[in-house]
Amino acid sequence: MISYQKFNYKNLEEVKTLYKEANWTSYLSDDEKLARAFKNSLWILGAFDNDQLIGFVRCVGDGEHILLVQDLIVATAYQRQGIGTTLLKQVWKTFSHVRMIQLNTDLYDEKANNF
Repeated sequence: MISYQKFNYKNLEEVKTLYKEANWTSYLSDDEKLARAFKNSLWILGAFDNDQLIGFVRCVGDGEHILLVQDLIVATAYQRQGIGTTLLKQVWKTFSHVRMIQLNTDLYDEKANNF
């Protein structure tokens, strides 16, 4: 059963596994920088299958006027099951008071743009 809960930089090895699988290599060159990025994030919510991290959403910003969905990622084996949608809906629910929520995708990333 999939559960959703906040987590932090202590799950970095699991996070790196998800980044590697998705070929998001820019995050993988400096572990200390990645740990600082997670420590400085405004909000991180993970999707877990039992104790295994299978996806997460990470948000940065001031939490009042602007919120940026920095990362939204789900392991390939768990995609198309509503997990990414649930993570994003939790962002909207938690930050419904924020004036501007921003989510960017790569122009040529067909999968992300279809989501």
